[in-house]
Amino acid sequence: MNIETTGYGALIVVLVMAVVTLATRWGGVYVMSFVPIGYRVKQFIGAMSGSVLVALLAPMALEGDNGARLALFTTGATMLIVKKPLPAIAAGILAAALFRQL
Repeated sequence: MNIETTGYGALIVVLVMAVVTLATRWGGVYVMSFVPIGYRVKQFIGAMSGSVLVALLAPMALEGDNGARLALFTTGATMLIVKKPLPAIAAGILAAALFRQL
């Protein structure tokens, strides 16, 4: 299946992606409305966010270039120091950009 990305093709792709994103988000809320939120479910949800983050970052740490590794290290160190995600992410992006520029 091929969709032309000229004309209305790109708009169709974006709209389809938006519908799929909304369906998965609303579907998750709908399914979770039937699950009683107890202590174990809260622990599971808390552990899932960390495990998804590690699953996304581990390949970059192993197979990425030195700029990616420096960005990961800088982000982690900044997060440990300031304990706020936005400045940590900004520091990681800045570190990768500076490393790759030089």
